Amino acid sequence: MAIGGGGDDRLVVSFGEMLIDFVPTESGLSLADAPGFIKAPGGAPANVAIAVARLGGRAAFMGKLGDDEFGRMLAAILRENGVSDAGVTFDAGARTALAFVTLRSDGEREFMFYRNPSADMLLTPAELDLDLIRRAKVFHYGSISLITDPCRSAHLKALEVAKEAGVLLSYDPNLRLPLWPSAEEAKEQILSIWNYADVIKVSDVELEFLTGIDSVEDEVALTLWRPTLKLLLVTLGEKGCKYYTKDFHGAVDAYTVKQIDTTGAGDAFVGALLCKLVDDMSVLQDEKKLRQVLRFANACGGITTTKKGAIPALPSLAEALAFAEKQ
Repeated sequence: MAIGGGGDDRLVVSFGEMLIDFVPTESGLSLADAPGFIKAPGGAPANVAIAVARLGGRAAFMGKLGDDEFGRMLAAILRENGVSDAGVTFDAGARTALAFVTLRSDGEREFMFYRNPSADMLLTPAELDLDLIRRAKVFHYGSISLITDPCRSAHLKALEVAKEAGVLLSYDPNLRLPLWPSAEEAKEQILSIWNYADVIKVSDVELEFLTGIDSVEDEVALTLWRPTLKLLLVTLGEKGCKYYTKDFHGAVDAYTVKQIDTTGAGDAFVGALLCKLVDDMSVLQDEKKLRQVLRFANACGGITTTKKGAIPALPSLAEALAFAEKQ
């Protein structure tokens, strides 16, 4: 699916990994005890791209897939969901990444990954579609692409090109500790690109990991603030989110929902935020507007937790508006 010229002032390009999640048919069991698994497309950056498109935005995914049945399936899923796969490359020598996901009885997840190496890790700087990056209004990324070269070099090159082109940079570290050689390495690398970003979203768990303090108080969150930032967000699950800009800060409550599976909730939140930002960047300077946008983002995140899986659970604009009105 190609992206035509002229309408790119709303384009969100999401960079990183896309993979297959194998989700157990029964919650609350270990991987060994699960009677079976359903394959579900996943990978946070891909989820964000699809979240944007579902909400009526323009999105492209950039990353590498295996030239295998799963990789072709994932590219087709992007296209079916209205996301451009113009930035996708395929690797003939490596498989598409897989993850086995344990759903605990409280809806939280644990992961076991199969990547040694998977295609997403093998993206090279030369394979980047630099024009696509330059055409974006927002360039969004995580930290999994920083774990190993050549993907790390490709990620850093993409950041530099986006920054030079004046693209808004959005970062959700999306910590997956089992993928890193050590916790120390994860922390060091996640923070190594902190100063590039305009918008950063961390979860309460990531806040504790990065600061070493088990607290979501403002003074803890603000240790992650940098003068280079336009917006820092801390998501708190069913407690909503906190926001920080250079001029104001506050909190926005979540919607009360019956939580089944938290997979993709943070991605839905980010997708909703970026979808609104590309239409009106003044949201970053206007607290009233920002609070409305974050309420909408909380609604999208909330809806996503009421269904199994990430991509199937991401809401359409109509669903999000209807949900918000009912509350």
